[in-house]
Amino acid sequence: MLYDGGAIGILPIMADLEDLKTALLSDIAAAADESALEAVRVASLGKKGSISTLLSGLGKMSPDERKTEGAAINTLKEAVAAALSARRGVLKDAALEARLANETLDVTLPVRPHGAAAGRIHPISQVMDELAEIFADMGFSIAEGPDIETDDYNFTKLNFPPDHPARDMHDTFFFHPDKQGRRKVLRTHTSPVQVRTMLAQKPPIRVICPGRTYRCDSDQTHTPMFHQVEGLVIDRSSNLGHLKWILEEFLKAFFETPTVNLRFRPSYFPFTEPSMEVDVQCSRKDGEIRFGEGSDWLEILGCGMVHSNVLRNCGLDPEIYQGFAWGIGIDRLAMLKYGMPDLRAFFEADVRWLKHYGFRPLDFPSLASGLSP
Repeated sequence: MLYDGGAIGILPIMADLEDLKTALLSDIAAAADESALEAVRVASLGKKGSISTLLSGLGKMSPDERKTEGAAINTLKEAVAAALSARRGVLKDAALEARLANETLDVTLPVRPHGAAAGRIHPISQVMDELAEIFADMGFSIAEGPDIETDDYNFTKLNFPPDHPARDMHDTFFFHPDKQGRRKVLRTHTSPVQVRTMLAQKPPIRVICPGRTYRCDSDQTHTPMFHQVEGLVIDRSSNLGHLKWILEEFLKAFFETPTVNLRFRPSYFPFTEPSMEVDVQCSRKDGEIRFGEGSDWLEILGCGMVHSNVLRNCGLDPEIYQGFAWGIGIDRLAMLKYGMPDLRAFFEADVRWLKHYGFRPLDFPSLASGLSP
């Protein structure tokens, strides 16, 4: 130790200061990084550092000694501070060079996709947006309801007789009875939303009802949970001519074809009378379905005039009001439009499938620019 701060009255000689200077400058030059350099600074210029200790002893010296020794110690302090600053600059430059060497960027590589660009919109969500765009242009609003429904809304108010097959366990998912013995169901269609709309609103009514539905069925074209959209129009003068026009305009806009030919066949649904199945003319050439051409027909939806019993059950007088409704599977629409062969793949959460069939997040459907991206 070159100087003992506790030895009051003993003055450091010039040789001691030169030795201290040499030792400190050697330590500074040997510092390999900024943390080591900081340790040298604290040991020399810190509160209890060697130079600070020398300076604190100046007050116990005579004026002449203080003048001589103080000037020498301050010169040592300035030299050490300058050396610390210079070494710190060298270490920072070296650290920057090392960082730049480790973080080199090859500008010839492809740009990494942004998270928003890498993500994909599921085809079901895309088709729902397309449906909303089409029907909003016709003046329809969107109505929604719960997935878990009462038997009354799902069946009774829709004119299903007590012995209808849809009320059987092999067709419908029933919950256990509640304390009153009533069993709720997972809705088998979005028609209960139509019931809720008629009970809550006064005509005229123009709504579409998209959403999830549930049935005990599973194969290549059926799944236990699927998506459906239904439309409802109620007013004083609605008729089958209006229904036919709406379906034609919808299918032309959705499949982006200038013409469609429809064929209406008599059918039966408890909630409509008359009821019809609708076929659309298509071509199946080379395994590809094209609408607006060809000589084949494809069943695509069901429709009809709202049954008078349903109107009465919803508090509407069938002598004053009448209306029509239709329903179609959203999953099937997606399969037909975008060439997906198996419905089950929609629900398997396979990222590869979604990357292939999905849509970019900013590809918003628009009638002005085209529904399909």
